[in-house]
Amino acid sequence: MTTPVDNKIKQLIPGAVLNNQQLCDIFKCSPQGGMRKSNTTHTLVLITNHVESVYSDVWDDDVLHYTGMGQRGDQSLEFMQNKTLNEIEFNGISVHYFEVFKDKEYTYSGRLIKAASPYQTQQYDANQLLRKVWVFPLKLIDNKLPNSVFIDYKKAQEEQVHKYKVDKLLNKIIKQNKKPGKRDIATPQYIRSAELAEFIKRLAEGKCDLCKNPAPFFTIGNIPYLECHHIIWLSEGGEDSIENTVALCPNCHRKMHFVKDEKDINKLKAIANLRAKEVSQKDE
Repeated sequence: MTTPVDNKIKQLIPGAVLNNQQLCDIFKCSPQGGMRKSNTTHTLVLITNHVESVYSDVWDDDVLHYTGMGQRGDQSLEFMQNKTLNEIEFNGISVHYFEVFKDKEYTYSGRLIKAASPYQTQQYDANQLLRKVWVFPLKLIDNKLPNSVFIDYKKAQEEQVHKYKVDKLLNKIIKQNKKPGKRDIATPQYIRSAELAEFIKRLAEGKCDLCKNPAPFFTIGNIPYLECHHIIWLSEGGEDSIENTVALCPNCHRKMHFVKDEKDINKLKAIANLRAKEVSQKDE
Protein backbone atom coordinates (compact mmCIF):
# COMPACT_ATOMS: atom_id res chain seq x y z
CA MET A 1 0.00 0.00 0.00
CA THR A 2 1.38 3.41 -1.00
CA THR A 3 1.43 5.98 1.82
CA PRO A 4 1.46 9.81 1.61
CA VAL A 5 5.13 9.68 2.65
CA ASP A 6 5.93 7.29 -0.22
CA ASN A 7 4.23 9.69 -2.63
CA LYS A 8 6.26 12.65 -1.37
CA ILE A 9 9.47 10.72 -1.99
CA LYS A 10 8.36 9.63 -5.46
CA GLN A 11 7.45 13.23 -6.34
CA LEU A 12 10.98 14.50 -5.67
CA ILE A 13 12.77 15.41 -8.90
CA PRO A 14 16.50 16.05 -9.45
CA GLY A 15 17.26 19.69 -8.76
CA ALA A 16 14.64 20.08 -6.01
CA VAL A 17 16.01 22.10 -3.09
CA LEU A 18 14.92 21.34 0.48
CA ASN A 19 15.87 22.65 3.87
CA ASN A 20 16.91 20.19 6.55
CA GLN A 21 13.47 20.11 8.18
CA GLN A 22 11.73 19.34 4.88
CA LEU A 23 14.24 16.55 4.17
CA CYS A 24 13.59 15.02 7.58
CA ASP A 25 9.81 15.34 7.23
CA ILE A 26 9.80 13.58 3.86
CA PHE A 27 12.19 10.73 4.69
CA LYS A 28 11.46 10.49 8.44
CA CYS A 29 15.19 10.44 9.14
CA SER A 30 17.66 12.01 11.57
CA PRO A 31 18.44 15.73 11.11
CA GLN A 32 22.19 15.12 11.33
CA GLY A 33 24.92 13.19 9.53
CA GLY A 34 25.84 12.38 5.97
CA MET A 35 24.25 8.90 6.03
CA ARG A 36 20.72 8.93 7.44
CA LYS A 37 18.73 5.70 7.62
CA SER A 38 14.97 5.64 8.16
CA ASN A 39 13.26 2.42 9.25
CA THR A 40 9.90 4.13 8.70
CA THR A 41 10.39 4.87 4.99
CA HIS A 42 12.98 2.10 4.35
CA THR A 43 15.40 4.65 2.91
CA LEU A 44 19.00 5.69 3.32
CA VAL A 45 19.70 9.37 2.62
CA LEU A 46 23.27 10.11 1.55
CA ILE A 47 24.54 13.69 1.67
CA THR A 48 27.68 15.26 0.23
CA ASN A 49 28.36 18.66 1.75
CA HIS A 50 30.42 20.68 -0.74
CA VAL A 51 30.54 23.66 1.63
CA GLU A 52 32.30 21.86 4.46
CA SER A 53 33.14 18.17 4.84
CA VAL A 54 35.78 15.76 6.16
CA TYR A 55 35.05 13.30 3.36
CA SER A 56 36.24 13.21 -0.25
CA ASP A 57 33.28 12.18 -2.43
CA VAL A 58 34.09 12.36 -6.15
CA TRP A 59 32.43 11.60 -9.48
CA ASP A 60 34.33 9.55 -12.05
CA ASP A 61 32.72 8.58 -15.38
CA ASP A 62 29.20 9.04 -14.00
CA VAL A 63 29.99 6.96 -10.91
CA LEU A 64 29.89 8.55 -7.48
CA HIS A 65 32.64 7.30 -5.17
CA TYR A 66 31.03 7.92 -1.80
CA THR A 67 33.08 7.72 1.40
CA GLY A 68 31.57 5.65 4.20
CA MET A 69 30.60 6.52 7.77
CA GLY A 70 33.10 7.41 10.50
CA GLN A 71 34.97 10.69 10.85
CA ARG A 72 37.93 9.44 12.90
CA GLY A 73 40.13 6.36 12.68
CA ASP A 74 39.82 3.42 10.28
CA GLN A 75 36.31 2.72 9.00
CA SER A 76 34.57 -0.64 9.25
CA LEU A 77 32.33 -2.13 6.57
CA GLU A 78 30.18 -3.59 9.37
CA PHE A 79 29.62 -0.23 11.08
CA MET A 80 26.06 1.12 11.07
CA GLN A 81 25.13 2.67 7.70
CA ASN A 82 28.24 1.29 5.98
CA LYS A 83 26.69 -2.11 6.52
CA THR A 84 23.29 -0.82 5.32
CA LEU A 85 24.74 0.64 2.12
CA ASN A 86 26.80 -2.48 1.45
CA GLU A 87 23.68 -4.65 1.59
CA ILE A 88 21.18 -2.58 -0.43
CA GLU A 89 20.76 -5.30 -3.06
CA PHE A 90 18.78 -7.43 -0.59
CA ASN A 91 17.84 -5.35 2.49
CA GLY A 92 14.95 -3.45 0.83
CA ILE A 93 16.49 -0.03 1.46
CA SER A 94 16.32 2.60 -1.32
CA VAL A 95 19.16 5.14 -1.44
CA HIS A 96 18.56 8.83 -2.12
CA TYR A 97 21.31 11.37 -2.74
CA PHE A 98 21.47 15.05 -1.78
CA GLU A 99 24.23 17.61 -2.25
CA VAL A 100 24.80 20.80 -0.26
CA PHE A 101 26.01 23.64 -2.49
CA LYS A 102 24.82 26.43 -0.17
CA ASP A 103 24.63 26.30 3.61
CA LYS A 104 21.38 24.71 4.82
CA GLU A 105 20.16 23.93 1.28
CA TYR A 106 19.90 20.29 0.20
CA THR A 107 19.69 19.69 -3.57
CA TYR A 108 18.18 16.36 -4.60
CA SER A 109 20.21 14.42 -7.18
CA GLY A 110 18.14 11.24 -7.36
CA ARG A 111 18.15 7.56 -6.40
CA LEU A 112 21.38 5.58 -6.31
CA ILE A 113 22.28 1.93 -6.82
CA LYS A 114 25.61 0.13 -6.54
CA ALA A 115 27.93 0.48 -9.52
CA ALA A 116 30.56 -1.88 -8.09
CA SER A 117 31.70 -3.43 -4.81
CA PRO A 118 33.05 -1.10 -2.11
CA TYR A 119 36.81 -0.77 -1.83
CA GLN A 120 39.32 0.54 0.71
CA THR A 121 41.57 3.54 0.27
CA GLN A 122 43.24 6.17 2.47
CA GLN A 123 41.93 9.62 3.39
CA TYR A 124 42.57 12.12 6.18
CA ASP A 125 40.12 12.09 9.09
CA ALA A 126 38.72 14.98 11.14
CA ASN A 127 42.00 15.14 13.05
CA GLN A 128 44.03 15.28 9.81
CA LEU A 129 45.39 11.80 10.43
CA LEU A 130 45.69 9.35 7.53
CA ARG A 131 43.31 6.42 7.92
CA LYS A 132 41.61 3.62 5.94
CA VAL A 133 38.13 4.34 4.62
CA TRP A 134 35.53 2.40 2.67
CA VAL A 135 34.39 3.94 -0.61
CA PHE A 136 31.12 2.93 -2.30
CA PRO A 137 30.86 3.24 -6.12
CA LEU A 138 27.26 4.32 -6.82
CA LYS A 139 25.33 5.54 -9.84
CA LEU A 140 22.10 7.43 -10.43
CA ILE A 141 19.19 5.38 -11.80
CA ASP A 142 16.72 8.19 -12.44
CA ASN A 143 16.77 11.27 -14.68
CA LYS A 144 19.86 13.15 -15.70
CA LEU A 145 20.73 16.09 -13.48
CA PRO A 146 19.61 19.54 -14.58
CA ASN A 147 22.44 21.78 -15.77
CA SER A 148 21.58 24.19 -12.95
CA VAL A 149 22.66 21.56 -10.38
CA PHE A 150 26.06 21.20 -12.03
CA ILE A 151 26.49 24.98 -12.19
CA ASP A 152 25.76 25.19 -8.45
CA TYR A 153 28.26 22.37 -7.87
CA LYS A 154 31.05 24.21 -9.69
CA LYS A 155 30.25 27.52 -8.00
CA ALA A 156 30.28 25.94 -4.53
CA GLN A 157 33.62 24.26 -5.23
CA GLU A 158 35.17 27.51 -6.45
CA GLU A 159 33.97 29.43 -3.40
CA GLN A 160 35.26 26.75 -1.05
CA VAL A 161 38.76 26.35 -2.50
CA HIS A 162 39.35 30.10 -2.64
CA LYS A 163 39.45 29.98 1.18
CA TYR A 164 42.22 27.35 1.22
CA LYS A 165 45.84 28.14 1.90
CA VAL A 166 48.36 27.17 -0.80
CA ASP A 167 49.62 24.16 1.19
CA LYS A 168 46.11 22.72 1.47
CA LEU A 169 45.46 23.27 -2.24
CA LEU A 170 48.67 21.48 -3.20
CA ASN A 171 47.99 18.65 -0.76
CA LYS A 172 44.60 18.01 -2.37
CA ILE A 173 45.97 18.30 -5.92
CA ILE A 174 48.66 15.69 -5.24
CA LYS A 175 46.01 13.17 -4.10
CA GLN A 176 43.58 13.82 -6.96
CA ASN A 177 43.14 11.64 -10.02
CA LYS A 178 44.51 13.47 -13.07
CA LYS A 179 41.75 11.94 -15.17
CA PRO A 180 38.72 14.27 -14.95
CA GLY A 181 35.44 12.77 -13.83
CA LYS A 182 32.12 13.14 -15.61
CA ARG A 183 28.53 13.49 -14.44
CA ASP A 184 25.39 12.36 -16.23
CA ILE A 185 23.77 15.75 -16.81
CA ALA A 186 21.43 17.12 -19.47
CA THR A 187 24.63 18.07 -21.32
CA PRO A 188 27.65 15.85 -20.39
CA GLN A 189 30.18 17.81 -18.34
CA TYR A 190 33.75 17.15 -17.22
CA ILE A 191 34.43 17.68 -13.54
CA ARG A 192 37.58 19.77 -13.30
CA SER A 193 39.54 20.11 -10.08
CA ALA A 194 38.54 23.37 -8.39
CA GLU A 195 41.68 23.14 -6.23
CA LEU A 196 43.91 22.89 -9.30
CA ALA A 197 42.26 25.85 -11.03
CA GLU A 198 42.65 28.00 -7.92
CA PHE A 199 46.29 26.93 -7.48
CA ILE A 200 47.22 27.73 -11.09
CA LYS A 201 45.60 31.16 -10.92
CA ARG A 202 47.57 31.98 -7.78
CA LEU A 203 50.82 30.95 -9.43
CA ALA A 204 50.04 33.33 -12.31
CA GLU A 205 49.96 36.23 -9.83
CA GLY A 206 47.28 38.16 -11.69
CA LYS A 207 48.90 38.01 -15.15
CA CYS A 208 47.91 36.00 -18.22
CA ASP A 209 50.38 33.17 -18.89
CA LEU A 210 50.20 33.80 -22.65
CA CYS A 211 50.14 37.56 -23.29
CA LYS A 212 51.65 38.41 -19.86
CA ASN A 213 49.23 41.31 -19.43
CA PRO A 214 47.45 41.90 -16.11
CA ALA A 215 43.98 40.41 -15.71
CA PRO A 216 41.44 42.64 -17.54
CA PHE A 217 39.37 43.25 -14.41
CA PHE A 218 38.85 42.24 -10.79
CA THR A 219 35.96 40.22 -9.40
CA ILE A 220 33.62 41.49 -6.67
CA GLY A 221 36.00 39.86 -4.19
CA ASN A 222 38.87 41.96 -5.62
CA ILE A 223 40.48 38.93 -7.28
CA PRO A 224 42.23 39.28 -10.67
CA TYR A 225 39.99 37.57 -13.22
CA LEU A 226 41.80 34.78 -15.09
CA GLU A 227 40.52 31.50 -16.51
CA CYS A 228 42.05 28.04 -16.15
CA HIS A 229 42.90 26.49 -19.54
CA HIS A 230 43.86 22.89 -20.34
CA ILE A 231 46.64 22.97 -22.94
CA ILE A 232 45.58 19.59 -24.29
CA TRP A 233 41.80 19.70 -24.05
CA LEU A 234 40.07 17.26 -21.70
CA SER A 235 37.88 16.17 -24.62
CA GLU A 236 41.09 15.19 -26.43
CA GLY A 237 42.43 13.14 -23.54
CA GLY A 238 44.31 15.89 -21.70
CA GLU A 239 44.97 15.54 -17.98
CA ASP A 240 43.55 17.74 -15.25
CA SER A 241 47.04 18.33 -13.86
CA ILE A 242 49.61 21.05 -13.17
CA GLU A 243 51.54 19.90 -16.27
CA ASN A 244 48.52 20.61 -18.49
CA THR A 245 46.96 23.78 -17.05
CA VAL A 246 47.67 27.51 -17.26
CA ALA A 247 45.88 30.74 -16.34
CA LEU A 248 44.72 32.91 -19.23
CA CYS A 249 42.86 36.17 -19.71
CA PRO A 250 39.47 35.73 -21.45
CA ASN A 251 40.83 36.93 -24.82
CA CYS A 252 43.77 34.51 -24.85
CA HIS A 253 41.57 31.70 -23.58
CA ARG A 254 39.19 32.23 -26.47
CA LYS A 255 42.15 32.45 -28.89
CA MET A 256 43.50 29.09 -27.71
CA HIS A 257 40.13 27.44 -28.36
CA PHE A 258 39.69 28.90 -31.83
CA VAL A 259 43.20 29.36 -33.25
CA LYS A 260 45.24 26.65 -31.47
CA ASP A 261 48.54 28.19 -32.65
CA GLU A 262 51.39 25.68 -32.27
CA LYS A 263 53.82 28.33 -30.95
CA ASP A 264 51.34 29.37 -28.26
CA ILE A 265 50.74 25.75 -27.29
CA ASN A 266 54.47 25.07 -26.94
CA LYS A 267 54.95 28.27 -24.94
CA LEU A 268 52.22 27.27 -22.50
CA LYS A 269 53.54 23.71 -22.25
CA ALA A 270 56.95 25.08 -21.26
CA ILE A 271 55.39 27.27 -18.54
CA ALA A 272 53.28 24.43 -17.17
CA ASN A 273 56.16 21.94 -17.19
CA LEU A 274 58.43 24.39 -15.36
CA ARG A 275 55.79 24.94 -12.68
CA ALA A 276 55.22 21.21 -12.29
CA LYS A 277 58.95 20.70 -11.85
CA GLU A 278 59.18 23.45 -9.22
CA VAL A 279 56.20 22.05 -7.31
CA SER A 280 57.70 18.56 -7.45
CA GLN A 281 61.00 19.82 -6.02
CA LYS A 282 59.22 21.60 -3.16
CA ASP A 283 57.28 18.44 -2.34
CA GLU A 284 60.40 16.28 -2.03
